[in-house]
Amino acid sequence: MKKVECIVKPFKLDDVKNAITELGISGMTVSEVRGFGRQKGHTELYRGAEYQVDFLPKIKIDLVVPADMVPAIIEAVQREAGTGRIGDGKIFVTDVEQSIRIRTGETGPESL
Repeated sequence: MKKVECIVKPFKLDDVKNAITELGISGMTVSEVRGFGRQKGHTELYRGAEYQVDFLPKIKIDLVVPADMVPAIIEAVQREAGTGRIGDGKIFVTDVEQSIRIRTGETGPESL
Protein backbone atom coordinates (compact mmCIF):
# COMPACT_ATOMS: atom_id res chain seq x y z
CA MET A 1 0.00 0.00 0.00
CA LYS A 2 1.10 3.56 -0.67
CA LYS A 3 0.09 6.94 0.68
CA VAL A 4 -0.24 9.62 -1.98
CA GLU A 5 -0.29 13.21 -0.74
CA CYS A 6 -1.24 15.85 -3.29
CA ILE A 7 -0.90 19.57 -2.68
CA VAL A 8 -2.92 21.50 -5.26
CA LYS A 9 -4.43 24.92 -5.90
CA PRO A 10 -7.88 25.26 -4.28
CA PHE A 11 -9.75 25.86 -7.55
CA LYS A 12 -8.41 22.55 -8.91
CA LEU A 13 -9.94 20.38 -6.15
CA ASP A 14 -13.10 19.36 -8.01
CA ASP A 15 -11.19 18.44 -11.18
CA VAL A 16 -8.67 16.35 -9.24
CA LYS A 17 -11.36 14.69 -7.11
CA ASN A 18 -13.39 13.73 -10.20
CA ALA A 19 -10.33 12.27 -11.95
CA ILE A 20 -9.38 10.24 -8.86
CA THR A 21 -12.88 8.86 -8.32
CA GLU A 22 -13.06 7.85 -12.01
CA LEU A 23 -10.08 5.58 -11.27
CA GLY A 24 -12.18 3.74 -8.69
CA ILE A 25 -10.79 5.35 -5.55
CA SER A 26 -13.56 5.28 -2.97
CA GLY A 27 -12.09 7.45 -0.24
CA MET A 28 -9.84 10.43 0.32
CA THR A 29 -9.12 13.02 2.98
CA VAL A 30 -9.09 16.68 1.96
CA SER A 31 -7.60 19.44 4.12
CA GLU A 32 -7.26 23.17 3.66
CA VAL A 33 -3.59 24.01 4.22
CA ARG A 34 -1.25 26.96 3.77
CA GLY A 35 2.30 26.99 2.52
CA PHE A 36 4.82 28.22 0.03
CA GLY A 37 7.65 26.96 -2.08
CA ARG A 38 9.28 28.67 -5.01
CA GLN A 39 6.15 30.79 -5.34
CA LYS A 40 7.21 32.66 -2.16
CA GLY A 41 3.82 34.29 -1.59
CA HIS A 42 2.89 37.73 -2.84
CA THR A 43 2.22 41.27 -1.68
CA GLU A 44 -1.27 42.72 -1.23
CA LEU A 45 -2.60 46.19 -0.62
CA TYR A 46 -4.96 46.66 2.34
CA ARG A 47 -6.26 50.08 3.36
CA GLY A 48 -3.40 51.75 1.59
CA ALA A 49 -0.69 49.62 3.24
CA GLU A 50 1.25 46.94 1.40
CA TYR A 51 1.93 43.68 3.22
CA GLN A 52 3.49 40.33 2.39
CA VAL A 53 1.33 37.18 2.22
CA ASP A 54 3.86 34.39 2.82
CA PHE A 55 1.61 31.36 3.19
CA LEU A 56 -0.72 30.76 0.26
CA PRO A 57 -3.92 28.70 0.53
CA LYS A 58 -3.63 25.19 -0.87
CA ILE A 59 -5.59 21.94 -0.71
CA LYS A 60 -4.02 18.71 0.52
CA ILE A 61 -5.53 15.43 -0.69
CA ASP A 62 -4.45 12.27 1.14
CA LEU A 63 -5.05 8.83 -0.37
CA VAL A 64 -3.99 5.37 0.74
CA VAL A 65 -4.14 3.02 -2.23
CA PRO A 66 -2.78 -0.28 -3.53
CA ALA A 67 0.74 0.24 -4.91
CA ASP A 68 -0.27 -0.70 -8.47
CA MET A 69 -2.69 2.27 -8.67
CA VAL A 70 -0.05 4.92 -7.92
CA PRO A 71 1.11 5.61 -11.51
CA ALA A 72 -2.48 6.19 -12.71
CA ILE A 73 -3.21 8.48 -9.76
CA ILE A 74 -0.05 10.51 -10.35
CA GLU A 75 -0.91 10.90 -14.04
CA ALA A 76 -4.50 11.97 -13.26
CA VAL A 77 -3.43 14.53 -10.64
CA GLN A 78 -0.74 16.00 -12.88
CA ARG A 79 -3.20 16.26 -15.77
CA GLU A 80 -5.99 17.88 -13.74
CA ALA A 81 -4.00 20.07 -11.32
CA GLY A 82 -1.41 21.35 -13.77
CA THR A 83 -1.71 24.86 -15.16
CA GLY A 84 1.90 25.22 -16.27
CA ARG A 85 2.39 28.06 -13.80
CA ILE A 86 4.40 28.29 -10.62
CA GLY A 87 2.55 27.01 -7.54
CA ASP A 88 0.73 24.10 -9.20
CA GLY A 89 1.68 21.88 -6.26
CA LYS A 90 3.46 18.67 -5.35
CA ILE A 91 2.78 14.95 -5.09
CA PHE A 92 4.45 12.81 -2.41
CA VAL A 93 4.33 9.00 -2.36
CA THR A 94 5.29 7.02 0.75
CA ASP A 95 4.97 3.42 1.93
CA VAL A 96 2.16 2.45 4.31
CA GLU A 97 3.07 -0.44 6.58
CA GLN A 98 -0.36 -1.12 8.00
CA SER A 99 -3.98 -0.02 7.66
CA ILE A 100 -6.82 -0.98 10.00
CA ARG A 101 -10.54 -0.30 9.60
CA ILE A 102 -11.68 0.57 13.11
CA ARG A 103 -15.29 -0.59 12.69
CA THR A 104 -14.55 -4.12 11.44
CA GLY A 105 -10.92 -4.73 12.37
CA GLU A 106 -10.02 -5.48 8.73
CA THR A 107 -6.35 -4.92 7.96
CA GLY A 108 -4.20 -4.34 4.91
CA PRO A 109 -5.70 -3.67 1.48
CA GLU A 110 -9.10 -5.02 2.62
CA SER A 111 -9.35 -2.09 5.03
CA LEU A 112 -9.17 0.48 2.24
